[in-house]
Amino acid sequence: MKIFENIINHKVSNITAPELLKYSKQFKIALTNDEAEKLANHLHGKKINIFNPSERAQLVKDMAKITSPATAKEVNQLFNLFTS
Repeated sequence: MKIFENIINHKVSNITAPELLKYSKQFKIALTNDEAEKLANHLHGKKINIFNPSERAQLVKDMAKITSPATAKEVNQLFNLFTS
């Protein structure tokens, strides 16, 4: 399973704004173009382990500042689905 974690974490750290918008539509999460750009820039190159609860919590807090608490909550629920 570690390989899948590495692949997912790598994808998170290299995601682009268009990919974020595609996933937001797929999972019905409200996200504007500007928010997607800011999130992609924030995530770019960071070594974030979304399978680590404290790192994931910090990421969700950062997302709430960039987007909204409601959007961050929806993304956190999605992360919980992927990490369980």
